[in-house]
Amino acid sequence: MSVTACQGLGFVVSLLGTAGIIAATCMDQWSTQDLYNNPVTAVFNYQGLWRSCVRESSGFTECRGYFTLLGLPAMLQAVRALMIVGIVLSVIGLLVSIFALKCIRIGGMDDSAKAKMTLTSGIMFIISGLCAIAGVSVFANMLVTNFWMSTANMYTSMGGMVQTVQTRYTFGAALFVGWVAGGLTLIGGVLMCITCRGLAPEETKYKAVSYHASGHNVAYRPGGFKASTVFESNTKNKKIYDGGARTEDEGQSHPSKYDYV
Repeated sequence: MSVTACQGLGFVVSLLGTAGIIAATCMDQWSTQDLYNNPVTAVFNYQGLWRSCVRESSGFTECRGYFTLLGLPAMLQAVRALMIVGIVLSVIGLLVSIFALKCIRIGGMDDSAKAKMTLTSGIMFIISGLCAIAGVSVFANMLVTNFWMSTANMYTSMGGMVQTVQTRYTFGAALFVGWVAGGLTLIGGVLMCITCRGLAPEETKYKAVSYHASGHNVAYRPGGFKASTVFESNTKNKKIYDGGARTEDEGQSHPSKYDYV
C-alpha cells in the first residue's frame, strides 16, 4: 500500500471513529430497561450520560436531564470525562491530519514537517480511541454490577412469593456504538503512525565529502626543506645550459611512499 493511500485510509477511519464517539456520547440509550421477566410493560425506561428518559406505550417520550453534578455517581462523572477527552483529542487530531495530508500542499511545507504532524495526529487518535473504549467499558462494568445486585435483591422470597421487584438495566445501543467508534479511531491512529515512516525523508548514514587529488609534480618529503648545496646548483645550471634536454629517466616522476594521492 502506498504512503498516500495508507494516510488517506487512516484519515477516513479516524473521521468515522470520531463521528461515532460524538454520537455515542450524545445518545440517551446507554442503559435500557431489562424486559426479560416483563416483556409487556406500559413504561420503558432508558438512561444516558446526560439525561434519563421514559417512553410510554402510547409513544409519548419524556426526558429529564441531570440537573446536578455533585449528586451523580463518581463512575458516571469519570465516564463523562473520558468521552469528552476522547472527543477533544480526536477533533484536534483531525485538524492536524488535514494539514499533514500528502495530497495537500500548504506553502513550503516539506515532507519532514508533514511526517511529524502525521505522527502527532496518530498519537492523538490512539489516545482518543483508548479513552472512548475505557469510558464505555467502565460504564458497562457498572451496569453488570448493578444488574446482578438488582437480581439478588429482586427474588427475596417470602412464602414462595416475590416480595420486591426492582427495575434492572442492561446494555444500550450507545455502548456498542462507543466500542466500535473507539476501535475505529484506534485503528486510524495506528495507520497514521505507520504512514509517518514513509513520509519521513531518508537520511544517509555517511555524508559525502569530495576530495581533490594533488598534483603529480608535488612531492612531500618528511625531511622538510634543505639548503641547496653548490653541487645541486651546478647540476641545475647544467640542465639549463644543456637546453632543457632531459633523459628518459629524468623526465619521469618517481613518486615516493610519502606522496598523497
